[in-house]
Amino acid sequence: MRKIDKIIIHCTATPEGRAVSVADVTRWHKARGFRTIGYHYLIGLDGAVYPGRALEQVGAHCVGQNANSVGVCYVGGCDKQMRPKDTRTAAQRESLRRLVRELKARFAGVTVHGHREFAAKACPSFDVSREAF
Repeated sequence: MRKIDKIIIHCTATPEGRAVSVADVTRWHKARGFRTIGYHYLIGLDGAVYPGRALEQVGAHCVGQNANSVGVCYVGGCDKQMRPKDTRTAAQRESLRRLVRELKARFAGVTVHGHREFAAKACPSFDVSREAF
């Protein structure tokens, strides 16, 4: 297993309420030249947590941070006009909290970040530092 020291939270940057699947994200990422989906987990609108890229594999989700991080993405992140908005459903919030806690238990000492801490983006459309993980 590779050394993991960060969990990086993302959003799909899709409109509020629009369902997006692992297959959709995989298709988008392959179109950008990735081998497969870049995230390790995707959280659906209903809170279901779907596996993406295997944890043992380096992700493709945050330039300069992929080697030692886990990429977690929730579906949403934009309002109907495609402006950044925290669109997480109650189920997504709970699943994200649970998943982050599980990852923190598995990888001692990891820190949790929003993608925007490493890129000039609004992603994940909320302030990760204010979450109770």
